[in-house]
Amino acid sequence: MSKIQVNRIVNANIYLEGTNMLGRAEEVKLPDITAIMAEHKALGMVGKIELPSGFDKLEGEIKWNSLYEESAAAMANPFKTVQIQCRSSIETYTSGGRVEEVSLVTFLTVMFKKNPLGTFKQHDNAEFSSSFTATYIKQVVKGKEVLELDYLANVFKVNGEDMLATYRENIGG
Repeated sequence: MSKIQVNRIVNANIYLEGTNMLGRAEEVKLPDITAIMAEHKALGMVGKIELPSGFDKLEGEIKWNSLYEESAAAMANPFKTVQIQCRSSIETYTSGGRVEEVSLVTFLTVMFKKNPLGTFKQHDNAEFSSSFTATYIKQVVKGKEVLELDYLANVFKVNGEDMLATYRENIGG
């Protein structure tokens, strides 16, 4: 009989250009990596299929719990890239309780495209949500690179394996 194992991630911290933003962000939504699928149909095939033809844009959002000078300045210039880290801990539980904690770190290069000036209501904390688009993502679990995607260098790696090496060679890049 197999033992049930449950992983949980219940909190995170953001670093903006290396500055610890602990307690300043209420929520972060990291980009979804979405493959663009193109339909393929041909004579002799009994059905249509979809095949990958690239990746969709990488969009995310940070909801700040107030206005902070460091984040406001970083969000103000849409022409400048900003380095973000999202750090968290993956807790593993079995019938014996918590058996392991490992790090999950996501590195991003982003350009902010929405500079929030705030939503204000009487007796409520002001809200500041900033949207960004990313050109680079690397996700590291327990010190091991699980995913790396760099749109401007044509790099896509899964578990360290370069998925685009032949492609870059074929196009002379």
